[in-house]
Order: sequence, then structure tokens, then C-alpha cells
Amino acid sequence: MLKYLEQNKIKIDRVRPKRDFRRELVLDGSDTEMIVFLRDPEGHRIAFIQMPAEVCLSHLHTADLRIVHAGIIVRDVAAEDRFYRDILGFHLYWHGGRTEGKDDWVAMQVPDGTDWVEYMLNIPPNADQRTLGVASHIAVGVTDIRATQGRLMEDGVKLNEEPVLGLDGKWQINLYDSDKTRIEFMEFAPKAKPCCSEFTGTQPGPQ
Repeated sequence: MLKYLEQNKIKIDRVRPKRDFRRELVLDGSDTEMIVFLRDPEGHRIAFIQMPAEVCLSHLHTADLRIVHAGIIVRDVAAEDRFYRDILGFHLYWHGGRTEGKDDWVAMQVPDGTDWVEYMLNIPPNADQRTLGVASHIAVGVTDIRATQGRLMEDGVKLNEEPVLGLDGKWQINLYDSDKTRIEFMEFAPKAKPCCSEFTGTQPGPQ
């Protein structure tokens, strides 16, 4: 992967971590390219992580709760497409907007899975922290949004919003951390016909 990125003239930064993101597995650093950090054309930092062969990834998330996508603010769609689609092999999963004929969201799905990066479009250059936090978000997939709402409330989370049916046909509910970054809980599968476009990729699930 590192050679492929270099061949495509992607500027990279190689890092050898001592532990993985769960801090449960000590890495001896024997592989000099265990993690590759880089930035996409608009400066978003991403990483490629090579896990040791003996690690079982199935225990790294629960059966009914996992991150399924991340939203990034995009101003130059063509430049991002050249990176995510043309170089990395992502493909269009869904796109839509608040008004007909204008996209506000473009979901680009990974080539060998169901997770995606969501282009958040039409964000003003002078957007305040609240708007930036809504746009630059992470989404956690769940099997039942009402059950998730109840679980959050039982855990003492103060919710200021009720579940809503998104334009993509999936139920979701939002909450915000102390920095006003949005955490979106979204059902894996749509419960209604999406607006704007059909899904063109496999729906995520708990596994």
C-alpha cells in the first residue's frame, strides 16, 4: 500500500506505534510501516493501519454498535474524487440534498467494505463552531434507533433532539460532545425510500 501511494505521488508520513488504538495489543514495531499517516487534498488527516495477522478484529466492536462513516467538509469535489475514487477506489454510495438538484451530501464507500466517507458540501467559509461540528462528524451504526435513544437516556445522556428519518431513509438521532462535534447514531438499514438517489452499495450491518 505504501508503494502504491508513493507511485501516485501521495505525500506520506510513516509512523511505528507501540500500541494499537484500543491499547490492548502491544506492537513490537518490527514492521516499519505499521501505520501510514497522510492528508487528503483538502487537508483531512487519515491513516492506513496494518494490523498484525494474529489479531482478530471481530472483538474490537460490539455486535450492534460501530462507527459506519465520518463526515468531512469538502469544497473541491473534483480534487477529493481524484483521491478517494480514482486513487483509493472508493465508489459512490448515495448522494442527496435539501433542495432538488443540489447535493449537500455525497457518500463515498470503501472499495472492500460498507463504511464510507461523507462529503459535507456547501458549508460557508466563515461557518461558526456549531456548524463546523455538525458537518465534521462521526456516525455510529445501530440496529434500533429507539432502543439506542433509551439506552443513552438510561446512561444519563441529555438528548436535545428526537429521532428523525433522514433524507436517505435511515432513522437517526444526534448528540454533541463538549466541543460541539456531532455524534450521529444511525440505523444500519433504511426504513423508507431515500430521496434524491438510490443506494448503489451494500448496506452496513452490525458485523
